[in-house]
Amino acid sequence: MAPYDIEHRFAFHAATADEKRDAHGSVRQECRRLADHINETCPDGREKSLAITAIEEAMFWGNAALARAS
Repeated sequence: MAPYDIEHRFAFHAATADEKRDAHGSVRQECRRLADHINETCPDGREKSLAITAIEEAMFWGNAALARAS
């Protein structure tokens, strides 16, 4: 992996435009909606916890994709 790739992955990528901030908010909102649905629909247990963690990971990666885009 090139040093630039490492730098890019670990650098802070501020949302500088309203459009980008709105996109981040949209990703968070939709992931929250799904997490709420899983929480209300599924019985407590390991599987439910893993499902919510997976949604959280999807939110992080979705927002990382937005933040890292040039």
